[in-house]
Amino acid sequence: MSLKDQFGKDVLLTGWGHSNFGKLTDETLESLIVKVSAEAIRNSGLEPRDIDEIYLGQFNSGMQPLGFTSSLALQVSGELANIPATRTENACASGSAAFQQGVKSVLAGTARNVLVIGAEKMTDAGADVVGAALLGASYEMAGKASTTGFTGLFAEVAKHYEKRYGAGITGPGFSGGLGDVLGSIAAKNHRNGMDNPYAQMHRDFGEEFCRTVSEKNPMVAEPLRRTDCSPVSDGAAAVVLSLGPASGAATEPVRLAGFGHANDFFPADRRDPTEFAATRVSWERALGMAGVGIGGLDFAEVHDCFTIAELIMYEAMGLTPRGEGFRAVREGWVYKDGKLPVNVSGGLKAKGHPVGATGVSQHVIAAMQLTGTAGAMQLPGVRRGAVQNMGGVGIANYVSVLESV
Repeated sequence: MSLKDQFGKDVLLTGWGHSNFGKLTDETLESLIVKVSAEAIRNSGLEPRDIDEIYLGQFNSGMQPLGFTSSLALQVSGELANIPATRTENACASGSAAFQQGVKSVLAGTARNVLVIGAEKMTDAGADVVGAALLGASYEMAGKASTTGFTGLFAEVAKHYEKRYGAGITGPGFSGGLGDVLGSIAAKNHRNGMDNPYAQMHRDFGEEFCRTVSEKNPMVAEPLRRTDCSPVSDGAAAVVLSLGPASGAATEPVRLAGFGHANDFFPADRRDPTEFAATRVSWERALGMAGVGIGGLDFAEVHDCFTIAELIMYEAMGLTPRGEGFRAVREGWVYKDGKLPVNVSGGLKAKGHPVGATGVSQHVIAAMQLTGTAGAMQLPGVRRGAVQNMGGVGIANYVSVLESV
């Protein structure tokens, strides 16, 4: 079973564009959107007039004064006049929400070519504004003052996880328990980010630094240190979804083999904080549609807004049983030379996390891997990979399985 088996047609990623991530003082939200959209259309081999629909993923939530952004991509060309354009918002999963809406338009037959964009301009706003905006994705904390922001919410997840499973974290190199595991994940992703030209952070901090609380790596919300947290970022990415490839495309297309989406209950007391149950369901749906198991993947880009999220993701995707995610680090499975490299891009941790852009960026990075165009990030011989993006603390969850054509 595959997406084509289920729906009778292929959905292909035929072109993509990606900006640098970071504090982009010379860019506006509009310039970022226009830049990546033009690049994606050009690389697809299409003309702007060939685009039938546009979806823009953007969270915003007050971080930018302009709250009505769906038509900004039309600035690419006068040929985009009157094209239907819709902004999607699902917290930090806004980009993947836009991607899946684009997929459904192609599957429904209402569009042959859809431009999907993810974008966010966060660094123009003060830290208090960004913190309040992100807390809008919390049922309990929306509109309330907090000294630790969203980091505090994931710190609570880490505390619950350590209380339930911490005693089982064993093996050479993990004498510091959960803190050492999280430090190793941070170090891995910072090291990977060194090879990503788009990444916000190009510095290999090493495990000792990432595992240690220091003046340069302070505790943000115990037990999460600064190196356990993704940075505030600006950036954008875009991809064209099509029924078939166009002549003149810059690369071979990439096929969407399966996708999944699942939402969990919003109130925290209706969720197990250590399970990410709906995240697990989104993985099961995507892998089921693609007709593959976790062993059929060559790599994955996952939502490591905080290192504890990546650790739990190993379990939610089925790489390890619950409470044993540390084994994926200890055994080297998730490193570049492991059986399932995770976040070869550096992840949100090093690449950056302009929230609306993240989901689309992950799809672009995966498409680059599958077409052999990932440069220094390139893994050898990869044929199939997965993308996982979530909004809130495991609330809105999206997974895509992509494969080479």
